[in-house]
Order: sequence, then structure tokens, then C-alpha cells
Amino acid sequence: MKRFWVLSLLLIPFLTVAAQESTPAGLEHWSAASLKQFGQTLNQEAATDPHHLAVKQLSDFPNELFLLGLREADGQVEWHETQVDVFVVQSGSATLLVGGTMVNGETVAPHEKRNGSIQGGIRRKLSAGDIVRIPARVPHQLLLEGSHEFTYFVIKVKGY
Repeated sequence: MKRFWVLSLLLIPFLTVAAQESTPAGLEHWSAASLKQFGQTLNQEAATDPHHLAVKQLSDFPNELFLLGLREADGQVEWHETQVDVFVVQSGSATLLVGGTMVNGETVAPHEKRNGSIQGGIRRKLSAGDIVRIPARVPHQLLLEGSHEFTYFVIKVKGY
């Protein structure tokens, strides 16, 4: 019996370590340092993109998609029929033109329109630390208006 207790005491630290090493399926962690590193590679890509945009897909799950985006110029008008956009501003500033009516938008993929313009809508200034949620079926556009770049973490919530 004494051997059982001694052996048990010796095994407990190993069982604790094994339990801590198990990562739950679907767990994602993006540190500030990793996002900054991704952002540096996006600078190079945005410089050569015709829209001065670079995007890094971080993860894609059945109900949501995670991206890091960098803009060095105004964005196109966008409209997503089945996705909500959540922006977490990392750096820079921009004006979000949102709402109103999309005029002359072009279907670029199923449930997605781009280009054209927004008639009406409201403007919201965005800067580092801000979070904004854009509902599905609402036109939106990021305008840099003199800012040199705008980096943002994007969560696309699917299924609307």
C-alpha cells in the first residue's frame, strides 16, 4: 500500500503536465507580436497590389473567418449578403462609409458585391483600438482620407 501512495505522488506531476499540454480543438491565439510580424509582410504585398490592399487569412472555421488586412489607399465599396464584418483596428486611421444604398455594384462571388458607390450612408472615424460591427447586407467602404495606412483584424461571421 505504501508503494501505491509513493508511486501516485510521483505520477501526479506528470499527469498534470499531460493535461495542460492538451490544446482544445479550434483554439486559436494570435499574439500582438505575431500580428505585428504579419503586418510587416503585408506592407510588401500592399505596395504591389493595384488596390493597395494586402490580406492574410489567419483561420477559417465553419461559422467564422479571421483575417488581417492592411490598406494603403481607399477601399472598394463592399456588400456581403451572408456575412457580418467585425473590424478591430490595429493601427492607423480611416473613415468608414456605411449604410445607404450601393449603386452599380458588381457581383464578384456568390453573395458578394464590390465596386460602384454608396448613395447616402454615414461616416465613422476609426482609429487604433476601435471595434466596429457591420451587419450583413449593408454596403461599406474604408476611406483613408490622408492617412498613409490602416491595419485591421477582421472577423467575418458567416451564415446570415
